Amino acid sequence: MSISGPGRSRRANPASAEEIQFNVTITDVAKLAGVSRMTVSRALNKPELVNETTLETVRRVVERTGYVPNMLAGSLSSRRSHMVAAIVPSITNSIFVDTVQAFTDRLWEAGYQVMLGLAGYPPTREEALLSEVLSRRPDAVYLTGITHTPSIRQKLLRAQIPIVETWDLTSTPLDMLVGFSHEGAGEAVAQYLLGKRFRRLAGISADDERARRRQAGFLRGVGNRRAEVRTVFVPAPSSLQLGRQGLASLIEEGFDPQAVFCSSDLLALGVLEEARARKLTVPDELAIVGFGGLDFTEHIHPALSSVVIDRRGIGEKAAQLLIKRLQGAGSRDVVVDVGYKVVERGTS
Repeated sequence: MSISGPGRSRRANPASAEEIQFNVTITDVAKLAGVSRMTVSRALNKPELVNETTLETVRRVVERTGYVPNMLAGSLSSRRSHMVAAIVPSITNSIFVDTVQAFTDRLWEAGYQVMLGLAGYPPTREEALLSEVLSRRPDAVYLTGITHTPSIRQKLLRAQIPIVETWDLTSTPLDMLVGFSHEGAGEAVAQYLLGKRFRRLAGISADDERARRRQAGFLRGVGNRRAEVRTVFVPAPSSLQLGRQGLASLIEEGFDPQAVFCSSDLLALGVLEEARARKLTVPDELAIVGFGGLDFTEHIHPALSSVVIDRRGIGEKAAQLLIKRLQGAGSRDVVVDVGYKVVERGTS
């Protein structure tokens, strides 16, 4: 079967499916379409400059052959790949999903593709991943958190590309930052629970660095206010099962908390399920506060109290900052604090 546009000569007829090879080049596409390499390039990059008949022929050849333009070769003179690397710890914990989606959507609108990398929680894994990512010459990098090894900090700075760190707060970012204070969020929960006259408090926290800082803020908020507090750490990433195990271990060790602060909404959901299994009424016998403000928190019964973060806002603002820098209009050392809010619902 041949591919041809109306009025095209036989010279312009592309090859049959049997003639198509792997690793198709722009030269192959031009030959099969019966046009020049320049015409193929214009059809792909500036279609408004190509007549409809030729454009349709080139597009059909591209579709049949599976041709993918070599963006790296095409960007040697401009040194632009139109690719932005985004590094997140995990997508099993949906707290990061809304942020990454908003970030990706905004960059897509601006003509950039996002390459997503999952670094897990060990700093050494982030270092290995970023070293590989930087070798691909992205135009910019999105990072989750502000804690990086000295080696990777040097590599990022030497890359001389826009960098935005997120989900954290510091006055000395690598470049730009959009986030909030984890310590402050934990302290705010402590003040909220103490204000409701709870005096036997517990924290169930993942053992990653940011969750530990939320727990540290929680403990600082409790301070010496005649309250008893216990902490259980569970492996990151968080899960419903780990939340159940966390509450079970507290109770089995003889501690009967009146209120529990969890480092994620998933842990809090697990605590709620374990409380139900033990016939504890929520919030009368046990109050529960999560972190993240995930969508499900409003739709379970009782609805889950949580520290709500503008997750999409983080992604959108991070994208805006990078786009401005890539367009030569932004500045370095920009710090945006999106804040947090303790939202009271049925579990407290």
